[in-house]
Amino acid sequence: MITKTRQPFLTTKELTLLPLFTVLTAVGAFIKIPLGAVPVSLQTVFVLLSALLLGKKAAISQGLYVLLGLMGLPIFTGGGGIGYVLTPTFGYLMGFIAAAFIVGSLRDLTRKKDLFHLFLFSVLGVMVIYTMGVTHLYLLSHLLSGGSRLPLGAAIKFGALVFLPMDLLWSFFGASLAARLLKNPGLRLS
Repeated sequence: MITKTRQPFLTTKELTLLPLFTVLTAVGAFIKIPLGAVPVSLQTVFVLLSALLLGKKAAISQGLYVLLGLMGLPIFTGGGGIGYVLTPTFGYLMGFIAAAFIVGSLRDLTRKKDLFHLFLFSVLGVMVIYTMGVTHLYLLSHLLSGGSRLPLGAAIKFGALVFLPMDLLWSFFGASLAARLLKNPGLRLS
């Protein structure tokens, strides 16, 4: 009788790296440039890098980050706690989870882990984050405003377009670093 051994859901490397990326995303929240309602932070590069290195399981690290912040740890750009759901930046946090899963899934599905493909996946991840962030920003302004509703064009401009050049740079940086790390057999994560 042949018995098959079950592979663990998370490897030892993943059990080490998932919380590390949770912490890096939290640290990235404190390295920020305030530009209106949504500050520029280093979080995006850590979200993308986690997905490019860990695959779709990176969503666990981002989910843990959001969960810890909602439980009250002041690890978001503006603090923490359940009330953060009603802040302009909460949609971006949900976008972190979705982007990590989507970018990580694409990374898992392709054999081509070169700079070009990793950069494309990263740009898609940025678009996922923007879509969720801008949608939340727009809906929040319409549901909670006392009369000053944010037009969709303004939500897109101030919630995405202002940050696009920097996030494209972060995407390239994350893809470049991931491409190097994934080529190194000693550092290979998958």
